[in-house]
Amino acid sequence: MRWLWVMALAGAGAGAWGEGIGEVLLRSQQLRLDAHTEVAEQDAAAQRIRASFDTVVKAAAAVAAGEHEGSALPAVQLRVVSGAPLAETLQGRVIVVDVSLAAAPESTRLFVLAHEWGHTAMRHWPQMTNLYQSHIPGEVIQSHTDAIAALLGYDASALAHRQEMEADAFALGVLRTLGLPAQAAYDALVQQGFQPDTPTHPGTKRRLAALRQVASKAP
Repeated sequence: MRWLWVMALAGAGAGAWGEGIGEVLLRSQQLRLDAHTEVAEQDAAAQRIRASFDTVVKAAAAVAAGEHEGSALPAVQLRVVSGAPLAETLQGRVIVVDVSLAAAPESTRLFVLAHEWGHTAMRHWPQMTNLYQSHIPGEVIQSHTDAIAALLGYDASALAHRQEMEADAFALGVLRTLGLPAQAAYDALVQQGFQPDTPTHPGTKRRLAALRQVASKAP
C-alpha cells in the first residue's frame, strides 16, 4: 500500500482545508483511482490476472477465517490498469494492479495479489484513517497540520511498515493454503527488486527477514 498520508494533504488540493481528515484522505485516494487507465476485461493479460485473483480470493477466505473468526470479510474490487505501480490498495477496498503483473510467474502474481488482499482483510485503511483522525480531530486546519506533520509522519510510517509486514504474512498463508512453499513468497519479494526503506514500505531485506520468521513459526 503506497500511503504517504502527509503528502495527501497537499495532493488533495486547496479544498482540503475545513474538511475532516477522513474526507481528505478518501478524496486524495479517489484522485489516484481516477488517474488510472483501466484495461479492457477481454484483454488476455487482464484475464490472466483476474484468474489469479479468483484463486487468491478463495484461498484468502480460508486464511482470513482462521485469523479473524466470526468477522465478515470486506467486499473487494479489482482493477487492472496500465501505467501504475505494480499493485496497491486504495480506499481499503479497491485493489489496483498494473497489467504488467500478468507477465510475472504465477506464484509471484498470487503473492502480490494476496498481499494486497491482506490489506483489506486486516482493515488497514480504517487503522490508518483512525491514526490520522487521532492527530487531526475535527476540521483540517493548516496551522494545526503544520505543527503535527513531523509526529504524524513518524507514526504513519511506523504503522505503514507494520501493515506491510502483516500483509506479507497474510500472503504467505495464502500461498501455503494453495500448496506452495514459503520459498515462493521469498522469490516473489526478490523478483520485485531489492528496495531500501521508504516512509511507506520497509526495505526488502527487512521484509524477507520478517517473512522467514513467520514461516519458521508456522506449523
